[in-house]
Amino acid sequence: MKTALPAVEGGEPVREEFLPFATPSVGEDEIAEVVETLRSGWLTVGPRTKRFEEMIAGYVGVARAAALSSCTAGLHLGMIALGVEEGDEVILPALNFVAGPNCAIHLGATPVLVDVDPETLNVTPEILAAAITERTKLIVPVHYGGRPIDIDGIMEVARSRGIPVLGDAAHALGSDYGGRKVGSVADATSFSFYVTKGITTGEGGSLTSPNPDLVERVGVLSLHGMSSGAWNRYSARGSWFYEIHEAGYKYNMNDIQAAIGVHQMKKIDEFRDRREKIARIFDRGLRSEEAISVPSSSESSGHAWHLYPIRLRTQALKVDRDSFIGCLRDEGIGTSVHFIPVHYHDYYSKRLGYKRGSFPVTETFFEHAVSLPIYPSMSDADANDVVEAVTKLLAYYRR
Repeated sequence: MKTALPAVEGGEPVREEFLPFATPSVGEDEIAEVVETLRSGWLTVGPRTKRFEEMIAGYVGVARAAALSSCTAGLHLGMIALGVEEGDEVILPALNFVAGPNCAIHLGATPVLVDVDPETLNVTPEILAAAITERTKLIVPVHYGGRPIDIDGIMEVARSRGIPVLGDAAHALGSDYGGRKVGSVADATSFSFYVTKGITTGEGGSLTSPNPDLVERVGVLSLHGMSSGAWNRYSARGSWFYEIHEAGYKYNMNDIQAAIGVHQMKKIDEFRDRREKIARIFDRGLRSEEAISVPSSSESSGHAWHLYPIRLRTQALKVDRDSFIGCLRDEGIGTSVHFIPVHYHDYYSKRLGYKRGSFPVTETFFEHAVSLPIYPSMSDADANDVVEAVTKLLAYYRR
């Protein structure tokens, strides 16, 4: 049978209408709640933000959660609350967005990068144990793509050395490990509600912890260190008086964002289940392809499937990774790559002194990775189009 000609070579594309890499799933309930919020006259931190915090805490399984302006805000305030100071070391994976390393830099600490496990793409207890020094003050593991880390093993290593753990769960709201939700075990965990994440508030984030006092401090820090926020000062029962307990920041979420979030939280399991169904369609259609490998999952954990990254075996293909992405775009399929390794960025290569070759697993993965679109509003037909486009290109460009 003749191999189909790719669109980039003059053939017919798989799709006429472009399938974006990610789009938010926002419904009429969210829209109505935002309109009601605007009409209420209360737009900043208020009743909807408090309700959203309660929903996050209840879902994760902790007493309290702090709603914030971003996951980055959660990482920054979490580092402060867990004691990171100038001269300390903070261990983070090299396969990472720069938010975590940036926060460490802002506090005068040194990001210590480590490699990841080649199968899970997460850090392991063994990798972390080998990187700990007498200056290590914090470990910040990433739940890559929504696959939960080995939290028990990592906490055992950390506690044996008296080092706290701040989980970067930007990808992992809805993930669980051994029946416990991500965000309920580590000393603190930061989530993202950016537009592409498991739920969205447009921009936004949250920090959770088993320690309610730590969450309380983060909440205070997120509002300039004030003893009383706007909801407490300007409501009918409020008082104008406040005190500054420490120099804080302006990292709070507002009620307009939370108005979206309260309805997104009602759909979190539905969204996660839909992502998993799409992942299964990809698995069935792509697992037998010899020129790629697909992401694995574990029976002991619940994967949020924020990402579905395939790895090209470029030695079996006549195109490289970047060309393959361009070919998929011409077929009508949007993709991305997660992430450019931290030490590949000019600032960090100069600041930290890491060279290419320092983290072989991270680097090999990055150079061959393609993140396929996976989000709740995709139909089965959309998912099958992705499979068709990938297999079409693999067949045509196979060596």
